[in-house]
Amino acid sequence: MINALESTSTRPYLIRALYEWCTDNGYTPYVAVQVDDSVQVPREYVKNGEIVLNISFDATSSLKLGNDFIEFKARFAGTAREISVPVGRVIAIYARENGQGMAFPAPAPAEPAPAMTGMPALPVPNPASRTPLRDTARGGEGDASKVVHLVSDEGVGTVTGPADLDEPPRPPGSGGARPSLKRIK
Repeated sequence: MINALESTSTRPYLIRALYEWCTDNGYTPYVAVQVDDSVQVPREYVKNGEIVLNISFDATSSLKLGNDFIEFKARFAGTAREISVPVGRVIAIYARENGQGMAFPAPAPAEPAPAMTGMPALPVPNPASRTPLRDTARGGEGDASKVVHLVSDEGVGTVTGPADLDEPPRPPGSGGARPSLKRIK
């Protein structure tokens, strides 16, 4: 018999389920990723140690939502790039159009590993410096262990589809409000 400590993480299964929900309903699935040396993404689009990626069928090629990694190819400013994200670094998956989705606990800081060749090292964000969850309906602080969904008043400036792939995405905070988390019941 397998106990809870020996079972696999639910995160990759929840990511796949929400990805499927987004695509079935015509929404654009986005993932927010906390970047460290294990994450292979274009570093010029990383803001405050995080990046938001459009993982829709139209924006990716060869998408694989595995138990350990999310891997795909995408164009950034017209250049094809290979993306590889450890599932444990995903901090949210949500629909761009309405913000519905799920946030996950931030990954624990890992021991410093040797830097990957050709990839500049990024500082590991301090989880204590993150903005606490807000219960926007009540204006108070929320509890990170609750199920939440990501909402944005003005949307997140990221790659939204094939037509936008020739332009670099606008980083969050450069014109649009940063998404906030809202507890759902």
